[in-house]
Amino acid sequence: MYVSHIEGQALHICQPLPPLRTFRGSQANNMFLLLVSTAPPTVRIIHSGHACNVEEERHTERVYTIREGETLELSCLVTGHPRPQIRWTKTAGSVSDRFQDSSVFNETLHIAKILRTQGGRYYCKAENGLGSPAIKSIRVDVYYLDEPVVTVHQSIGEAKEQFYYERTVFLRCVAVSNPPVRYSWHRGREVLTQGSDKGVEIYEPFFTQGETKILKLKNLRPQDYANYSCVASVRNVCGIPDRSVIFRLTNKTASPSIKLLVEDPIVVNPGQTVSLVCITTGGEPSPLLTWLSANDSLPQKSMVKGGTLTLPAISSDEAGVYSCVASNNVGNPAKKSTTIIVRALKKGRFWITPDPYHNDDNIQIGREVKISCQVEATPPEELTFSWLKNGRALRSSERMVITQTDTDISPGTTNLDIIDLKFTDFGTYTCVAALKGGGIPEISIDVNISSTTVPPNLTVPRGKSPLVAREGDTVELECLVSGKPKPIILWSRADKEAPMPDGSMQMESYDGALRVVNVTREMTGSYRCQTSQYNGFNVKPREAVVELIVQYPPTVEPVHTELRQGLGRPVVMTCRVLRAHPSRVLRFEWLLSNRLLHAGPFDTQRDDTEYTIRSLNRDGWGEYTCKVINEAGAGKCTFHVTGKAYAPEFYYDTYSPLWQNRPRIYDFKLQWTQMNPNAVDRIVAYRLGLRQMGQQRWWEQEIPVDWTINKGELITHNLTELIKPESYEVRLTPITRFGEGDSTVRIVTYREFHCSFEEEPICLFTQDKNDDFDWTRHSAATRDTKYTPNTGPSGDRAGSKQGFYMYIETSRPRKEGDQARLVSPFFNIAPKNPYGITNPPAYCFGFFYHMYGKHIGTLNALVKQKGLVSSDVPVWSLTGNQGERWKQAKVSVHPTASFQVVLEGIRGPGIEGDIAIDDVTLEEGECRDPPPNLSAIAQSTSLHIWLLCITVVMTLLEGQR
Repeated sequence: MYVSHIEGQALHICQPLPPLRTFRGSQANNMFLLLVSTAPPTVRIIHSGHACNVEEERHTERVYTIREGETLELSCLVTGHPRPQIRWTKTAGSVSDRFQDSSVFNETLHIAKILRTQGGRYYCKAENGLGSPAIKSIRVDVYYLDEPVVTVHQSIGEAKEQFYYERTVFLRCVAVSNPPVRYSWHRGREVLTQGSDKGVEIYEPFFTQGETKILKLKNLRPQDYANYSCVASVRNVCGIPDRSVIFRLTNKTASPSIKLLVEDPIVVNPGQTVSLVCITTGGEPSPLLTWLSANDSLPQKSMVKGGTLTLPAISSDEAGVYSCVASNNVGNPAKKSTTIIVRALKKGRFWITPDPYHNDDNIQIGREVKISCQVEATPPEELTFSWLKNGRALRSSERMVITQTDTDISPGTTNLDIIDLKFTDFGTYTCVAALKGGGIPEISIDVNISSTTVPPNLTVPRGKSPLVAREGDTVELECLVSGKPKPIILWSRADKEAPMPDGSMQMESYDGALRVVNVTREMTGSYRCQTSQYNGFNVKPREAVVELIVQYPPTVEPVHTELRQGLGRPVVMTCRVLRAHPSRVLRFEWLLSNRLLHAGPFDTQRDDTEYTIRSLNRDGWGEYTCKVINEAGAGKCTFHVTGKAYAPEFYYDTYSPLWQNRPRIYDFKLQWTQMNPNAVDRIVAYRLGLRQMGQQRWWEQEIPVDWTINKGELITHNLTELIKPESYEVRLTPITRFGEGDSTVRIVTYREFHCSFEEEPICLFTQDKNDDFDWTRHSAATRDTKYTPNTGPSGDRAGSKQGFYMYIETSRPRKEGDQARLVSPFFNIAPKNPYGITNPPAYCFGFFYHMYGKHIGTLNALVKQKGLVSSDVPVWSLTGNQGERWKQAKVSVHPTASFQVVLEGIRGPGIEGDIAIDDVTLEEGECRDPPPNLSAIAQSTSLHIWLLCITVVMTLLEGQR
């Protein structure tokens, strides 16, 4: 048996480990295996953009402050195996609108030139199918300061049109900002404060909540006529400078007044050019003139020059209210409006109403008949109607009564009542609509009254219902309309409340036919055709119903799927029918490429058809198609049978798996597992591609594999000769007898180790199983109210009560001398030659400690090396009370093999002995200006001598071999 330790997880008792794989030539000692299990995702957010500050105080989450226009860059660091999928999302924050781009599927969220509307809460979500997704959030606060604006007002009822004199004046300063702005007032070079001048009062209105500061000048004095400046400041946060504005107050200061040199309303014909002129008649400073339309935006082709708005070739769509606004920040803006009316006639219609006193829809001699004519006119009061009979003017009489609705009502309607219809009354009646003054074409509507004028009737042509069509066809639903005149036909759904094909609830047809392009299965159903009163008889509507049946090919699943299998193994493909119309399926066909494999009638007792390859050979690779066919066409299931290997999955859970090689060179321990290795033939090699970020050229290398890879095996390959601090793109492709499989790409980035214990996995640190008690992850914000006073920190190393740190709790049942050890993940170094390292590389191990309390014991830092006997001699040690503050420790270490760092806390003589640590770092190279630690100097020297002795002994033993 053996014990396998997966970094960041508990120890497991496992089956015997396969022998270490060795490789020929340059591959020797460059690739090996471990057994790895899956791990659920963890996530933490780091920043690398232009942050002003990252604060945790007073918040349950981190707050990232950035200046508007800078670059936001947030990275989501995840662990977990298989590699979790990362997704960035955003919800609205206090200074943001809803996120337009809702998701970013990338490790890094990059927003160049960030806008204030892009502030808010950003979430990073990582999931790999194991357990619950890991989610962390950070709030982005965008800081900005706009130019301040000063407005001037008099107290209500005291305003004069031309100037201010012996009146109370209010100067109001407003600047849009985040964070809240602070205001200061100056008169000339004099700083104005509350109480500095009896004639001046400075205050913030309660209802504005600090959004403005008002300068009140009580009973204006001669010295009050001066230059006033308002300075807006956000106290230089994010380097945002103060902004100021100057306003000159004189005895001529006045609010604006204007005059429009146009009529109201303006009635014009379409195509005319309209000019609206607005002039100022008062105001100091000189007012600024602007034009607005009813919807706040002017027509695209409009032109504004000074106070003149020109609308060339105006159309009916551009009619409406136009307003001239004058503003000079004194008093209220002045506003004058005018309405432009574009003359028009449209939508001419008619209808015939038989004698309402008889229950008969037909026109008969001796009875009354009424002809109605309707037109939409602009302006409605200009609308005039006239009637003609057979082209000759018709005047109102006792038997021919002409009436018209109120001219202010739109649409306008005129009626011609024919009393006691005679044979001589038959003929063509024309309704003519016009606008007074001309300029607009008239609308003429002809209505024929004769013995052939009969009410409508609707029928569906033989063979046109039910109408059978195939999905995608163009169909024409028909209703035959008889009668004279023929009315407009209205089409709608008869079987349910549903929109018509054009999206409306009702469609019009002038010939009774409804043409539908590209019919879909959802259009199957009943359609109602119905006569309208317009252009026909004003009688009870006639209607008929047409049935539409849309046939469609079978809907099948799967539409497309990939099947991966090794040679000599069986493959089963199943195509299932979900729905079809007609539901009676005729036959099926199985094809490989275009070659028919199997065909036959579909079994009506089942909803699927199956094809089996008993033993897959090389000729069996390819694309298989199953066609399930009915009268409307074929549904297709596609199966891509391949021997392509699945992609490898990089293992990210080893923290910073890199080591020092030479001062400007670094190596990287690349680790991965193979997804579903037994699904296809044995993987015989991997093709490794490597290129420096920003470069085009790939360097490729083939890594042979001479064993059968099992699921969960962790494969390791050392990347060498990488240049600091460059990043590299790594591409890994498995190779089988089939050929190349799916590739996986990752980025290798050079970075140092840093842990602030903000996330629950605590950077893959683990608790020693052989000590007396454990270190505890803690934050001051969640500290137990029963905590021991006079010991321990009040916040993390940065001073945040929300931030986390590790500490040892020395209350009972702990006793003096009890030990708690926190063990780091392994850090790897690479031997330069087969006989060991003669000049061990240097690393600077640093951390912050807090040792406050009268019973403080000892804090030790030790180094454990892989394959070597552990030494109990610390490389750094400190004992006793060091005061109520965080201090930094740094010590250089020189390991000769992969190593771990151990932080050991030893309990002192009493309960006031809590020891805390935070911000642990490991950097390559000797420590620069390490803080003094006299108690550790002798111990560190002893350890270096001990390590050197072990190195010499190992070198001698290798030489004897």
